[in-house]
Amino acid sequence: MKTDNHSPWFWIPLLNFASGLPYAVIISVSVIMYKNLGISNEDIGVYTSLLYLPWVIKPLWSPFIDLTGTKRKWFLSMQLLISIAFLLVGFTIPLNGFFIMTLAIFWVAAFASASNDIASDGFYLLVLPKEQQSFFLGIRSTFYRLSMLAGNGLIVLFAGYLEHKYGDNTKAWSYTMIAVGLLMTFITAYNFIFTPKNEINASENDKKTQQHQSFATVFISFFQKKQIGLILAFILVFRLGESQLLKMLSPFLLDGKELGGMGLDTEAVGIIYGTLGIFALTVGGILGGIAISKHGLTKWMLPMFLAMHLPIIGFIGLAHFQPEEIFHLHLNLYFFEINSPLNLYTCITVVLEQFGYGFGFTGFMMYLIHVAEGESKTAHYALATGFMALGMMLPGMLSGFIQKYLGYENFFIWVLLATIPGLILSRFLDFPKDFGKKIE
Repeated sequence: MKTDNHSPWFWIPLLNFASGLPYAVIISVSVIMYKNLGISNEDIGVYTSLLYLPWVIKPLWSPFIDLTGTKRKWFLSMQLLISIAFLLVGFTIPLNGFFIMTLAIFWVAAFASASNDIASDGFYLLVLPKEQQSFFLGIRSTFYRLSMLAGNGLIVLFAGYLEHKYGDNTKAWSYTMIAVGLLMTFITAYNFIFTPKNEINASENDKKTQQHQSFATVFISFFQKKQIGLILAFILVFRLGESQLLKMLSPFLLDGKELGGMGLDTEAVGIIYGTLGIFALTVGGILGGIAISKHGLTKWMLPMFLAMHLPIIGFIGLAHFQPEEIFHLHLNLYFFEINSPLNLYTCITVVLEQFGYGFGFTGFMMYLIHVAEGESKTAHYALATGFMALGMMLPGMLSGFIQKYLGYENFFIWVLLATIPGLILSRFLDFPKDFGKKIE
């Protein structure tokens, strides 16, 4: 049977899956891996936060990708490099000095992943007809979120299963990262076969357009936007609390009660975030998009931002009371069996936090779209998201030291207080009242 490899249904899903999975593994799964391999919270906070840097500075080399070769060659090369990097991480974990070596490999994978994002986004815009782009935007988002499910859920769950099976965290995570590398290799091969090859003409047209506007002109025009000082301050501080929460949340769930944590195992964390969490995140994101499309961003900005930040109170409560109520989840899957104790209040708190995050972050991203409005929309959006990543990286680097000094309960109180500057600045932002509202 002949397959139409130019049909978007054949290539868009896994192309976007290949963007989200490396990001999830490098930024989130690495935190759990290093925690279970005995790395301190301070080192986890500093060094895994530095892995954000390629996404911070990716606008600086995006013009090179635009003007050199085809987007298809770029993303296939980068996905192959990511596959090799994950395999190397797996083989390196059992070695002495694995921490520095795996960080260096993750660093290479992070640059490759950021470059893959640039090339994949450009390929989507060049190859897919404009009349189809809005429809498949939802498909892209769905498969990106599914890749987060695979990373934060299934991969962590698989690692937890191997930890129990072998009683050796080093062997478990070594095998897990090798499996991730093999999965990325399969995805790369699939994208090589099924992504369309009719990009050349579109690329040439794109280059002719870019000749009229240098990167310097695009870069400078971004900083000439109205309220740019306030905009950059808001983007940098809005995720001040979240950036620290994300780095220390998994260590909090994994640390024993004697250290102020919840004492969960790796399987439980994988189940909570990979099933309940991703479902709540997806529902929150969908409802956030519906709310903005019906009433516009102005009406929903403050409620969304509060929904995103107030669930932190739940983690303060968990750290203070350390509730004991548990229930056992028993699953007998084809490949392996799961029998994991889950804490009821932790599940509820994570569901509320992930729903609020999905609902609230929609408003923040919609505002970034407003910031990017204009002639150089793609480049300006990349710059805005670069500053957003910078706002995640710098506080995250300090999160381990702050948590060590304050303890988990006071750390979560600090995280809640750290959300206040962004909320205050948001009240002074100027944008069209009905921005984002669907025109009837």
